[in-house]
Amino acid sequence: MELDAANRYRQLEEYKKILKPLLRYLPWLEQTSGGEVSKNYNGETTVMSFPVYDGTLMSFVREVSRTPFMDRNYRYVYTRNHLVSHDDERRVIEKATIKEWDILCGILSKYVLGGQTRAMLWNEAVKERIFYLVIQKMCEIIEFWDKQFAKKA
Repeated sequence: MELDAANRYRQLEEYKKILKPLLRYLPWLEQTSGGEVSKNYNGETTVMSFPVYDGTLMSFVREVSRTPFMDRNYRYVYTRNHLVSHDDERRVIEKATIKEWDILCGILSKYVLGGQTRAMLWNEAVKERIFYLVIQKMCEIIEFWDKQFAKKA
C-alpha cells in the first residue's frame, strides 16, 4: 500500500513537470475556444489556397507533440471507450480521474498527431474546446492529488 502511494506520487510529479509548460497556453485556448485559428492564404502566384495557422496554436501543438502524453495508438482509446462525437469526448473529459489519464492523452493525441496529416483537426480541437478541456482537466487532476498528498504529509 505504501509503495503504491509512493509510485502514484512519483507519477504525479512527472505529470506535473510535463504539464507545467503547457499551462501557459490555457488562457489563450480558453479565449479562442469556439473561434477560428486559421486563415486561408491565396497568394498572387499560387493556384490554390492553403491554411495559415495562428502562431500560438502552432507553438502549442509543437510543444504538446514532444511530450510523453502523445499516444500513437489513440484510435484504440476511441474504440475501447466508444468515442464517436465531440459530445462523447467532452463527457469523458468531464468525468475523467487520474485512472483515465490515458484516455485524456488519447483524446489530445488524436488532435495533435492526427492534425499533422489533417491540419483541420487542430482548428476543430480549438473550436470544440477539446484542447482547453483536456489541459484544464489534467490540471484539475494534478491539483486534486497534490492536496491529497499534502494532507497525508
